[in-house]
Amino acid sequence: MYAVIATGGKQYRVEQGDIILVEKLPQEPEELVDFEQVLLVSDGNGTKIGDPVLSGAKVTAKVLEQGKGPKVRGMRYRAKKNYRRRYGHRQCYTKVEIQDILV
Repeated sequence: MYAVIATGGKQYRVEQGDIILVEKLPQEPEELVDFEQVLLVSDGNGTKIGDPVLSGAKVTAKVLEQGKGPKVRGMRYRAKKNYRRRYGHRQCYTKVEIQDILV
């Protein structure tokens, strides 16, 4: 059984036991989080597709850790003006483990 959930402006295909990185969530490690925006659920018998979300369906996950991704470096440059600026960015994420898919 798998589901497609939406969180943080992105969509994820998840199964029970999967570990995924999602946009930062306010929960602390070892807390449970429910993803209510379930777009699709499929098991061996068939597929249920939401319009746009399935009512009554939810995916439960356990927060494993909060962290930051790798540094992404960038640079701004203007030709012939002696203008150069370097910057870096590290995106925050939450690592979650999918516990259960409820339809």
